Amino acid sequence: MASASGQSAVGFSSMDPGISTCTSSSASGTKRSIASEVPYASGMPIKKIGHRSVDSSGETTYKKTTSSALKGAIQLGITHTVGSLSTKPERDVLMQDFYVVESIFFPSEGSNLTPAHHYNDFRFKTYAPVAFRYFRELFGIRPDDYLYSLCSEPLIELCSSGASGSLFYVSSDDEFIIKTVQHKEAEFLQKLLPGYYMNLNQNPRTLLPKFYGLYCVQAGGKNIRIVVMNNLLPRSVKMHIKYDLKGSTYKRRASQKEREKPLPTFKDLDFLQDMPDGLSLDADMYNALCKTLQRDCLVLQSFKIMDYSLLMSIHNLDHAQREATSNETQYSIDTRRPAPQKALYSTAMESIQGEARRGGTMDTEDHMGGIPARNSKGERLLLYIGIIDILQSYRFVKKLEHSWKALVHDGDTVSVHRPGFYAERFQRFMCNTVFKKIPCVHFGRPDVLPQTPPLEKISEVSTIPDPCFSPVVGETLQMLSTSSTLLEKLEIEESEFIQ
Repeated sequence: MASASGQSAVGFSSMDPGISTCTSSSASGTKRSIASEVPYASGMPIKKIGHRSVDSSGETTYKKTTSSALKGAIQLGITHTVGSLSTKPERDVLMQDFYVVESIFFPSEGSNLTPAHHYNDFRFKTYAPVAFRYFRELFGIRPDDYLYSLCSEPLIELCSSGASGSLFYVSSDDEFIIKTVQHKEAEFLQKLLPGYYMNLNQNPRTLLPKFYGLYCVQAGGKNIRIVVMNNLLPRSVKMHIKYDLKGSTYKRRASQKEREKPLPTFKDLDFLQDMPDGLSLDADMYNALCKTLQRDCLVLQSFKIMDYSLLMSIHNLDHAQREATSNETQYSIDTRRPAPQKALYSTAMESIQGEARRGGTMDTEDHMGGIPARNSKGERLLLYIGIIDILQSYRFVKKLEHSWKALVHDGDTVSVHRPGFYAERFQRFMCNTVFKKIPCVHFGRPDVLPQTPPLEKISEVSTIPDPCFSPVVGETLQMLSTSSTLLEKLEIEESEFIQ
């Protein structure tokens, strides 16, 4: 679940494993105020996006709370809530469990229930603790693993923020992403929980975000809501290019400022320009991926959700090999295999297939959780994908936004659209334009991949030669078919001659 976002408001899962992490200028051992003020009087320049601001020293604050204090509060709060939850017996999830909110006060001097700490007083709220415990169990995350991943080592702040100014943290073991969310997003997620529960019960394999916890830190009179999710983009795998795709073409091109970043997040028009032939997948992989997208879009449509994206980060195996062997490369390549993630169905491969099948034309020695593919040059790729930014419902404001954009531009090309049309356009773009099917193994020239024609261009099946036959077999069948036609014609003519 990596954080890719600022660039394109890549909200849910805007994690960018390839980007540099942010470091705070303050020592972790010193006492910090959880509502410390940004030094306006000092004259230091402030960079502010939404609730997130960074001063010239590199100190990040969110709603006037320092990032270091926020990270400490999150770890203290999660440690307490998971520990107290372990005392509650295992049972089925009830409807009222989705609406429970537990709250605990953390005074700096400590209390009978909470330890002393180096921050100002704060309150920690946990939403639907029993329901989220069930979600974590469904994905095979044990309480001790959850605590160890999030609280044993300091959280790593990712410098890239969303367009809304969200903060992103990744656990030290690359397992989880923590993202700050706005009040409306947290509220919408709460309303989604019963439907989310039903969907996961029916199909735990999904490209939708996997939510493991929803919390709120109250400090300095402000509410900072956070959600814990799966990490899409492991930092141990070098990503060579990254896209945020919506199936829209209206202003869907990365800005010049975005392009100057070490790992920019490109958009739909950039993809069409860079990869006009799309990405080729093995037939089984393509079918599994498109079925998963279709199922997920149906769920999102039922919740009246739109404006979501497909976050796709690409690891080029051939480039990585050249970089590893070249003495002139500027990158240090980590040849260690990434540790397997604890959560079930957390990798892209696991999310689309019932079993992580390794065969077919795209077989590699180690998938590293990515979906094997090739580009038009025949280069071997690993795709890390997930659907992000799903906490946008088609509310009245979005309806107005679409109506206004439709007046000045083609309404069918803007990103904001009614949920049904959005889902259909999203699927069509992904399965016709972005991903292409390799029908079968092609011997002799594995570097040359056929192009899959768009669905609307495929007329009658009989007019399309079966690509799974070799040229020799195809020619033989064609000769037999021609011979059969000629024989029938000769028989008719002979019968007429005899008469």
